[in-house]
Amino acid sequence: MSWLMIALALAVLAWVFAGGGLLKRRRPAWHWYLTGYPITAARVLVTWRKVAILTDLAVSPRPHRGLLGDLVVKGEALRPVPPRLSFPRATRMGLTVLVRLHPGQTPAGYLAAADALAHAWKVHAVRVTSPERGLVLLTATATDPLQRPGLVTAPPRLLAALVGALESGGAWVMDLRLVPHWLIAGATRSGKSTLLARLVTELAPQPVALVGIDCKGGMELGLFARRLSALATCRREAVAVLGALVVEMQERMTDCREAGARSIWDLPDKLRPVPVVVLVDELAELYLSDGRRESKAEAEQCSTYLLRLAQLGAALGVHLVVAGQRVGSDLGPGVTALRAQLGGRICHRVNDPGTAEMALGDLNKDAVTVAQSITAEEAGVAVCTGPDGGWSRARSHLTPTDEVTATTTRYAALTPELPAVADALAAVKGGES
Repeated sequence: MSWLMIALALAVLAWVFAGGGLLKRRRPAWHWYLTGYPITAARVLVTWRKVAILTDLAVSPRPHRGLLGDLVVKGEALRPVPPRLSFPRATRMGLTVLVRLHPGQTPAGYLAAADALAHAWKVHAVRVTSPERGLVLLTATATDPLQRPGLVTAPPRLLAALVGALESGGAWVMDLRLVPHWLIAGATRSGKSTLLARLVTELAPQPVALVGIDCKGGMELGLFARRLSALATCRREAVAVLGALVVEMQERMTDCREAGARSIWDLPDKLRPVPVVVLVDELAELYLSDGRRESKAEAEQCSTYLLRLAQLGAALGVHLVVAGQRVGSDLGPGVTALRAQLGGRICHRVNDPGTAEMALGDLNKDAVTVAQSITAEEAGVAVCTGPDGGWSRARSHLTPTDEVTATTTRYAALTPELPAVADALAAVKGGES
């Protein structure tokens, strides 16, 4: 019987290696568990000591200085001890190992050595996190999961949109109930419009009012017009729409106060107003001025209204999703204050380090470096923050224009009415005509 089992095991191994290409294409996770994980785990265990020494992660149990007569002699230990490493644990497309830090060590040294570990283990990338004091978790991914991200699933929830896939293989969800306001930064053709299209496609079937502000004549958000409760295509219209939303927000504030509620979510279902998601495409168009007094006044009004919506809107069901190539103080004095209120951050490929720093620098310095490494061929790839304060690489699902148009047309009947916003927008358009 034992010889039969050995022969069967050899036959299975022969089939795996002979048909590895087919297995890798059709069942990549199975291929990883059967062949990739054992080889990579062995490589991790064999190379750990050498890599730890070369990257200065190993330390000596003895001090680096000693007495020789009356002289103090300094030097490096000949036999440094690497940190203790757990046995590699397999994940769906990678592995994880837990490292116990030596006294005096911090995770910063492991962050600096992440590239060296990835090369030594021959994996795509190594992520470094610290689940608790004294421990570092090294997460290795065998291949780039964002090259061909598959469709993932997530439980449906009001104001939550499944927009793509995370580097870990999980679902990339923008949940406006957890993180009420979002900032999307990135260069031209980096994936901002694709992300907004996916967001609208996911929110269209929900009982949510969508308001678009696209001062580029509505070229981007105009595709979703049938599902938008209002669409502003120039800054004058944007001032009217944002001003009406501020008034709407004040009325909701009064209703909550009279009902003894701290937010609209504490109100009964019959009294709860519809949530509003404001989509702003290219924020710079709202702030830039040509020097005329009227232009400066409009920019100041936009700045004030956006800041008020960001400061007070979360509890009143008004949410901001702001996109732009640059969101920095060079646009105006109110941009920095607005950016501080946008807790959710998404940074696509950028043309300069300053943009990544503005989007992610005040949250996580490591995310800035990763965002700057996104290439032009990785359209849709971004660095996003999560509700837990961490960050991850992600890629939005490509949503073709015809799919977006079909979705918005299908759910056009669900478009809520915002009378105050519609009246303000109609008044501006009537004055212009």
